[in-house]
Amino acid sequence: MWAFDMPSDWAYIAHVMEIFRSKNEDTAFYCAELVAPIEVRLQRNSTENRLRSKASKRDAAASSRRLIRDDELHRMESRDGEVPFDSYIKINNAALPPEEAARRIKEAFHL
Repeated sequence: MWAFDMPSDWAYIAHVMEIFRSKNEDTAFYCAELVAPIEVRLQRNSTENRLRSKASKRDAAASSRRLIRDDELHRMESRDGEVPFDSYIKINNAALPPEEAARRIKEAFHL
């Protein structure tokens, strides 16, 4: 998640990128922003795969409260033109199976 209204989140992204650039200045970065309405995200929040793969989701009630709170407090979706990366794609994946979202990302970045 990225709170686009929080300078500290922007700084964190820059910090992570710099870690890689310090090892190889030619490192390529790819940014895929996946967006969906809160109802869809809440539903996905407690799927078997998320509960198994992400420890932070295992307390489903607390995880859902955090998701709702973050959406209320912050802007969790970028505005058009806001993300400055050359290799960037924004996908509304509300009605997409994961394989289709992945295919679109691979296609966009020629991976």
